[in-house]
Amino acid sequence: MKRIRLRMASKCNLSALFPIQSQLDSALDNATNQQEKENLVYQYLRKLDDNDDLRIPDFDEGLEWLNTEGPLSFTRELAGKVVVLDFFTYCCINCIHILPDLHQLEKKHSVKDGLVIVGVHSAKFPNEKVLQNVRSAVLRYNITHPVVNDGDARLWHELEVTCWPTLVLIGPRGNLLFSLVGEGHRERLALFTNTSLRHYRDKVLLSDHLVGTKLYRDSLPPSLLSFPGKVAVDSSRKRLAIADTGHHRVLVVSSIGLVLYSIGGPESGRKDGNLDEATFCSPQGIVIKGDTVFVADTENHLIRKIDLLEGQVSTLAGVGLQGTDMEGGAMGPQQPISSPWDVALGTAGKSRDNMLWVAMAGTHQIWALFLENGKLPKRSESKAGTCVRFAGSGNEENRNNAYPQKAGFAQPSGLAPAPEEPWGCLYVADSESSTVRSLALKDGAVKLLVGGERDPLNLFAFGDVDGKGVDAKLQHPLGVAWAPDQGLLYVADSYNHKIKVVDPKTRQCLVVAGTGEAGDVLGPGLTESSFNEPGGLCVGEGGRVLYVADTNNHHIKVLDLDTKTVSLVRDSAPTKSSGPCKVPKLPKSASRVKMPPLAVSPGQTVNLELVLSLPEGTKLTEDAPSFWTLSAEGNEWLLGNQVVTGDITNLSQPLSIPAILPAVLKATEASPSLTLSVWVYCCLAGGGACMMKAASFTQPLQIGSTPRNGSVTVTLAHAF
Repeated sequence: MKRIRLRMASKCNLSALFPIQSQLDSALDNATNQQEKENLVYQYLRKLDDNDDLRIPDFDEGLEWLNTEGPLSFTRELAGKVVVLDFFTYCCINCIHILPDLHQLEKKHSVKDGLVIVGVHSAKFPNEKVLQNVRSAVLRYNITHPVVNDGDARLWHELEVTCWPTLVLIGPRGNLLFSLVGEGHRERLALFTNTSLRHYRDKVLLSDHLVGTKLYRDSLPPSLLSFPGKVAVDSSRKRLAIADTGHHRVLVVSSIGLVLYSIGGPESGRKDGNLDEATFCSPQGIVIKGDTVFVADTENHLIRKIDLLEGQVSTLAGVGLQGTDMEGGAMGPQQPISSPWDVALGTAGKSRDNMLWVAMAGTHQIWALFLENGKLPKRSESKAGTCVRFAGSGNEENRNNAYPQKAGFAQPSGLAPAPEEPWGCLYVADSESSTVRSLALKDGAVKLLVGGERDPLNLFAFGDVDGKGVDAKLQHPLGVAWAPDQGLLYVADSYNHKIKVVDPKTRQCLVVAGTGEAGDVLGPGLTESSFNEPGGLCVGEGGRVLYVADTNNHHIKVLDLDTKTVSLVRDSAPTKSSGPCKVPKLPKSASRVKMPPLAVSPGQTVNLELVLSLPEGTKLTEDAPSFWTLSAEGNEWLLGNQVVTGDITNLSQPLSIPAILPAVLKATEASPSLTLSVWVYCCLAGGGACMMKAASFTQPLQIGSTPRNGSVTVTLAHAF
């Protein structure tokens, strides 16, 4: 039989609470010490205890719950608890900002102490109503408290919540206590929570019973990538830099997916130093140029620099705490910043790539970080290291304006410079307004390219419509990438699970790839392939290829625009060991080739070009994968104490295997060597007999003393 719940009158909402709490808030603002504040809250709570009109309605039946063993109710599991309801939507940067405040509360007060935090997900976008997408967000943001997917925002409307985020504190009888709107209330949240727990403990109204939890993350298999946010390409060296956001690390991989560098992770942290000790916290934006990687270390509120040649990570901007400054102008390490979501190299003055553009999602602005002395349009010269606001008032708006500081952005999340004429602009994926905007490099004028609508205060003009300018509709786009050879802009239309293309000349926006439904299907064509909230993309191979960070699928996907196909970057992770790594033993029949010594320098890349020929009339065996290993026996430090391995799937062209030498050498008496070993399984083309062939190549190295950039290539050829 369906259970009928009695609901209280319309008084049970925040409108009834506001007149009472506003008096408390005013008194707290004038209080001079902590004891006075606590006494004021005690008096307030005693007054509320006499008011039975503030009991709130229960959660609707049939809602979907995460991180619990089942639905929760104020009359059962939450009875006798002080409950913090966090009304949030996972796209919202302000909602993300208060998660550390909630984590801090959870560390201080357990469920047994009487505190339960419940996330009430009340979606802004249609895509955010889908349980699987909410589940991905819970994992991505490491939310471990119970979350209810209130897709139709029933409790939101019944309590008359008006904006994200809103925190509502509930007493042990299901009675309204406090409300906090927006972010930046950590101190008052702690005051309200601590005092409420003491007050109701003294009144013997708290219960120490546990609330059954079941964390979804505990059931997931491990994966090499976890919610990759952005990807960047180094076309000159055929490398990709990946923000492996969920693992709190940065990867640099070869074009075939071989992991060359892994910096940070698996746990979050904030530490500069050597590559093997540096840590990050949910990095997003990333750009690579030569041996330098710039990173938007989003949840650390930092801009970081990775010097691959020197093997060092350093902080360029930010203090490690969320800032509220909307002007800037200080030297980077002294300048507080807020949730940088993307970075892009730019030119301010005569020197090319002398600054970084920063999508400052937390303050809804575009900032500039000077790597060298430079000058923004209509500004005086800035010294190297200066970090300053360039565009955006700080108001969350879809406001275009000829004056950059009067324009308004809404959580800018992706950047793509197009400095060439006639474009001369920085394209911005403005996620919360569901638009792509242009920021003129000559004067800072902000204009609409596609999406949204003309009302600057309407942030709900989203959809999935091909079209021109404002008639085109997007849904929370997070990434943009410029193809200069074609004069086209590619867009990660994240919540529509599509990749789109915009012609800036005509402002026409069309679908390139994706079905519009979340999925993880490859082909047969681009529009038959599916994605799941792709967060970033970049252009490679002269505009013929797109690399896409398919965030919720934990993949980097490759879109070949010539063949209209989609494939995966097949990640091949090195295996780390606490001691010297072991190589599989070669059979006695294996051919062993010793190469002449190769002169190299610290920091250089040794490209081993492997050329193998099978016996006539044979082919590779699909059921027994062929593979190779690269080792440095006796000098394991050359490869960072790793044995690198990869598959052999095609012998029609040389297989390129890069080995990046350390920039700093260890003292050694013997001449170090690299050993490449191969195991090849082949069968007669007509069927029948199959065989295994093996070989090894030893490459002695003569390493000079002066570090250098660049690469040295050696061909290793063998016919079985």
